[in-house]
Amino acid sequence: MSFQAYLKTIKEKTGLTPADLKKIADEKGFSEAGHLKANVKATEIVDWLKQDFELGHGHSMAIYALLKGIKDENSV
Repeated sequence: MSFQAYLKTIKEKTGLTPADLKKIADEKGFSEAGHLKANVKATEIVDWLKQDFELGHGHSMAIYALLKGIKDENSV
């Protein structure tokens, strides 16, 4: 599955864009200005997204990659 397909599915399932999820991550203290804090582990992001939005592991890792700066909204 392409990165864009992950983002599309997340939007369809949750109604949230990557920018929305970055904002929520900021509010929850996982990130600042949409960038993951150094002490936050992937497991914390995956657990949060599974619990709050019922996202699977792969979709949660896509959001982790956004927050970590590995990928951005235009990545393939």
